Amino acid sequence: MRRRRAGGRTMVEHASKFVLVVAGSVCFMLILYQYAGPGLSLGAPGGRAPPDDLDLFPTPDPHYEKKYYFPVRELERSLRFDMKGDDVIVFLHIQKTGGTTFGRHLVQNVRLEVPCDCRPGQKKCTCYRPNRRETWLFSRFSTGWSCGLHADWTELTNCVPGVLDRRDPAALRTPRKFYYITLLRDPVSRYLSEWRHVQRGATWKTSLHMCDGRTPTPEELPPCYEGTDWSGCTLQEFMDCPYNLANNRQVRMLADLSLVGCYNLSFIPEGKRAQLLLESAKKNLRGMAFFGLTEFQRKTQYLFERTFNLKFIRPFMQYNSTRAGGVEVDEDTIRRIEELNDLDMQLYDYAKDLFQQRYQYKRQLERREQRLRSREERLLHRAKEALPREEAEEPGRVPTEDYMSHIIEKW
Repeated sequence: MRRRRAGGRTMVEHASKFVLVVAGSVCFMLILYQYAGPGLSLGAPGGRAPPDDLDLFPTPDPHYEKKYYFPVRELERSLRFDMKGDDVIVFLHIQKTGGTTFGRHLVQNVRLEVPCDCRPGQKKCTCYRPNRRETWLFSRFSTGWSCGLHADWTELTNCVPGVLDRRDPAALRTPRKFYYITLLRDPVSRYLSEWRHVQRGATWKTSLHMCDGRTPTPEELPPCYEGTDWSGCTLQEFMDCPYNLANNRQVRMLADLSLVGCYNLSFIPEGKRAQLLLESAKKNLRGMAFFGLTEFQRKTQYLFERTFNLKFIRPFMQYNSTRAGGVEVDEDTIRRIEELNDLDMQLYDYAKDLFQQRYQYKRQLERREQRLRSREERLLHRAKEALPREEAEEPGRVPTEDYMSHIIEKW
């Protein structure tokens, strides 16, 4: 009896352990799916594209409070981008805004009649129009840094037309239409990310900074370090350099620098210079065909697709664990970074509100159109059901033209 009881107890213990293991495994798989499942099923580079009727985009916040007034013409961004014509998308790539990922989306992830030719080992892809060997995209991964490393608005607008004329002289017969696009990022996160990048040895010292036909003098743009790079610099050293181009980088790269004497800081008073740069950056941002925000990947994808009538094969993924996210800084340091990037903070607040309003406007417009289509379909269905039975065609008989005309006139 004791052996049977001992044996029974052992079996019960084994069964209990088995149940616990199974339950634990199920719980683990559920947790894993919550965190990794969506990325594995939709966003992996080799994953399958989602169905066209699957709505992947966030629902607009009905309680969103607008900060700025924008007329409808600033919210409506449906362009007639003609890839077979002479239209060109120009990507203004600001450092540490997620532009590398977005740039790869443009050459590898857009559903095109003639996809870009991206070969292993090559830094650039060939993105030709469907009807001729001429590029429709001006970006790092298609044409390279043809206007200089991380060229800004001032450089691109003065350089791109000439570069493309030299590349495709046959297109000189008709003027091109340029659609400028860019990405912005939260200024504090972007600044920390740039510091970490510089700390690892990045310099961007080959950037031209062309403005009014010349590059800045060493007196106008002194270096922040001696030697080949600034690797190993502390965050305090990074913040202490008054010539650091990381400060207010997004405003400077979007503004027309000709308005303030380029890099000559003595051209106009500092306060006037800052105001002109900020207003110019806002104006140019509004005038761009499209801009996205790093913090809102799905909304960025949605607005790009609706603006250019182009579809991405795989949806964008939101990666919040960036190098900047791993930096621990105290509140005083954050305030100091915000002070150094005061113009960028104002621009981002403005851009974020415009971005959210555009997204809400577009989603509401799309849903209104969907409701109208559904209503028309219902009315059409009811009209067909309301046809009198005696006027329906007899089985096995093909109605003549006179018979059908009689029915239509009577209806």
